[in-house]
Amino acid sequence: MITTVTTVTTVTAMGFPVGLGIAAAVCLAVFLATKELAGSTRSGPSLRIAKFVNIGIAPLGIAFAVAAAAKIVETLA
Repeated sequence: MITTVTTVTTVTAMGFPVGLGIAAAVCLAVFLATKELAGSTRSGPSLRIAKFVNIGIAPLGIAFAVAAAAKIVETLA
């Protein structure tokens, strides 16, 4: 409960776009780690999981790149 309240407060204080960028970066890291772990074995279910996780990596990578670019532009301005 305290973690949820703290997270909501932090996201509200930082702004929604920043919180969304952080969430995208965390999800991207989880998907990349899952792909690496699932792809390290050659069993059928593991390969299916690795292929399934590929679907989310590209959009999250784009979202992370946009969030990073926005932060760089904000810092330089």
